[in-house]
Amino acid sequence: MHANHLLLEEPIRMATILEPSKASFFPAMTKIVGTLGSRSRSVDVISGCLTAGMSVARFDFSLGDPEYHQKTLENLRAAVKATKKLCAVMLDTIGPELQVVNKTEKSISLQEDGIVVLTPDQGQEASSDLLPINFSGLSKAVKKGDTIFMGQYLFTGSETTSVWLEVDDVRGQDVVCVIKNTATLSGSLFTLHASQVRIDLPTLSDKDKEVISTWGVKNKIDFFSLSYTRHAEDVREAREFLSKLGDLSQTQIFAKIENVEGLNHFDEILQEADGIILSRGNLGIDLPPEKVFLFQKAAVYKCNMAGKPAVVTRVVDSMTGNLRPTRAEATDVANAVLDGTDAILLGAETLRGLYPIETISIVGKICAEAEKVFNQDLYFKKTVKYVGEPMTHLESIASTAVRAAIKVKASAIICFTSSGRAARLIAKYRPTMPVLSVVIPRLKTNQLRWSFSGAFEARQSLIVRGLFPMLADPRHAAESTNATNESVLKVALDHGKASGVIKSHDRIVICQKVGDASVIKIIELED
Repeated sequence: MHANHLLLEEPIRMATILEPSKASFFPAMTKIVGTLGSRSRSVDVISGCLTAGMSVARFDFSLGDPEYHQKTLENLRAAVKATKKLCAVMLDTIGPELQVVNKTEKSISLQEDGIVVLTPDQGQEASSDLLPINFSGLSKAVKKGDTIFMGQYLFTGSETTSVWLEVDDVRGQDVVCVIKNTATLSGSLFTLHASQVRIDLPTLSDKDKEVISTWGVKNKIDFFSLSYTRHAEDVREAREFLSKLGDLSQTQIFAKIENVEGLNHFDEILQEADGIILSRGNLGIDLPPEKVFLFQKAAVYKCNMAGKPAVVTRVVDSMTGNLRPTRAEATDVANAVLDGTDAILLGAETLRGLYPIETISIVGKICAEAEKVFNQDLYFKKTVKYVGEPMTHLESIASTAVRAAIKVKASAIICFTSSGRAARLIAKYRPTMPVLSVVIPRLKTNQLRWSFSGAFEARQSLIVRGLFPMLADPRHAAESTNATNESVLKVALDHGKASGVIKSHDRIVICQKVGDASVIKIIELED
């Protein structure tokens, strides 16, 4: 077996495959984003999700009103307090998403070779012959022969609950379609996707802006998922909007790539965004099936080299209703990790799935096993070569810290940082050991009051592979002449010991700033 991205003994010793996985405080270096909803919004279930390995909670405003999500968020905060597990908050807006409106919520059966009409008249009742949609411009965007996909929220991929339509005719604002497969749609909301058709709707709708400026501001969201990002300008406009909303100027924007238009402008989008979400549900419809994996590998590689988190979606769809993933899904998760993915995003699997905790646990275990055979040496050399010379000061320090940690077989890297940038750069080089990011609070003022920064920076590390943050006590705030006094280092070491990452006689690499100088030092712990 000679695959470059695998690090396996040859021949592979089958006995090692059957050895039980070791339990760890950190289930995996790869992070898990869980979408909270009807099946996962109680304090008990959220606590279970956090314990199983969820580090970012996603709130999807495609379903539910602000009051519904506020209650879920309050339960999340209670669960964080109970489990003592940090968790970041991601807000996902609707964006230019086409939806079929089924106010009666009655099941709708569609028969193969039948005819169904899509109409913007939302006053009509949804039926097997007529489906009201939330967009009046569809008739101008599509033409005869175009493909439209329709399914339950977060397409299941199952041909019994999702339907392919082919445009047969356009009559005024109505679109007449031939049904290509028999399916039954249920619930109040189905998502509509017109394959490789440009939909002339703003990336941030007025409703999205209202949610962000009220619910988002109130809850100081850590991440904003920008649905249907198609151009770099979409990200710039979103950032300008957030910059006017107080604390949300610190919110990181993750561009969600969902169609070919976003794919074509990927490089410029990556340059503007703080991270990328590969929304394989919609993207898998816009692209031919045989091309999806190519885009994933290319996009993840570009994110890795840019040092920006890459998040992959739609990995274990079958666990929405089953306790175990399919063999293909389990392999898909592992391959995403081997590609270099920072985080796995679970949608329907945790939102309305029957086994949210078990899903997170199994995905975490698969990630952990894949990480064991990730060829870090090859990845490190590839990244250093890509960065080139001369390196920036910070890039040089980060790569040197990782190289030193690997050479001395350190059990952890401890990085002291104020902005989080230094720790993220270290994680960029994918060290084989955890990076404990100690965020040093900084005193700041808006000329009306004083406050400490640091909480945002700490939580935003929770989506970066291999990075595990802790917020230093403000009473031990860093001085410019001595950025990491002994008391802060002791707290970090105690945290590492409590989590089982650090033991007696282990070597630890510490990355710190003393005065104007960046220092890397190696310590060996005593009994």
